[in-house]
This record gives sequence, structure tokens and C-alpha cells, in this order.
Amino acid sequence: MNRIRKITRLLVVLMLLHFSAGAQNFVSKNIRIGLFSSTPLEDIRAVSDNGNAVLVAKTREIVVQLAVKTLEFDRKLMQEHFNENYIESDKYPYAKFKGVIDQPVDFTKDGNYAVTVTGILSVHGVDKKRTIPGKVTVTNEVVQISTEFKVACVDHDIKIPKLVFTKIAEFITIKAEGKFNSLK
Repeated sequence: MNRIRKITRLLVVLMLLHFSAGAQNFVSKNIRIGLFSSTPLEDIRAVSDNGNAVLVAKTREIVVQLAVKTLEFDRKLMQEHFNENYIESDKYPYAKFKGVIDQPVDFTKDGNYAVTVTGILSVHGVDKKRTIPGKVTVTNEVVQISTEFKVACVDHDIKIPKLVFTKIAEFITIKAEGKFNSLK
């Protein structure tokens, strides 16, 4: 797990170097990302507080990454099945989103902004273009984001065996929230 954190931190630094030098950058190392699936037989929940993200104010670019194995489930057996049978986290260790906030946001002024972010969601080795709704709140140069959206398992080639099809929903609800600090 320590190795994954080191790699993730290195990736965040490399992404920052990639973005324009004069732009105000924001970073977060503890984005909370959760998933929820509900069926008549069983609810499945998992959450991680280990999402990493970079936001470049000038270009409104945002990159979010999660080491999939950091998701913790209510039951360890669910977590094992999720990682081994469905998401194949040894083969596809990260879920990522890279996009651009579609609306202008003044990151220098306190305020709330309803936004959409258009970009590429990469899960289970499959990239899909998505437009995701969200909220950006700026308070005293701290940026907070939140979003909730659904992902179809089939969109990312996540196969659900017929034996457990009634236990896993076709659509998984994803929630993400976190605070970014300025790197001035």
C-alpha cells in the first residue's frame, strides 16, 4: 500500500509539472470517493479517502485518481470479489478522470458554482467520455468539489456473472468530494 501512495504522489507531481507554470494550481491528497449499488437483495457500499487530484485554475483542468484497492467495503468478502473478479485491480490498479470544467469559475473569489466537467473516465482499462455534474465552492482560497453520478458496469467491460446478477446493480452510483489547497 505504501508503494501505491508513493507512485500516486509522484504522478500528482508529474501532472503538476505538465500544466502551465504560471497558473494557480490546487492539489488534494484526500478526495473521498465512494460507490453504492442497490438491488432488492443487497446494498453494496465502498469508500476511500485516498483519492488524489490536481486542479489548474487558469485552464479549469482537473485530474482525479484513485488506487482501486483503497476502497473499503462493509464486508471483506465483497472487497475481495470486487478487486479480484470484477474490477481486476491487480491488472487495472487505478480509476482516473481527466477533464475540464465547462463553466467559468473565479477561483480568487468566494462563491458556489454549479458546474459540469467533460473528460475521460478510465475504469477497468476502458476510457469513456463523460460529462459529470458537480459543485465547486471557493472559500478563503480553498476549493471544495462534490459530485454524484452513475456509471454503467457494461460501459467499462465489467462483467457480472449471472449467478450474482441480482446482487449487483447494472449502474453504480459514484460520489466524490474533497478540498483542494492552493500551491501558490
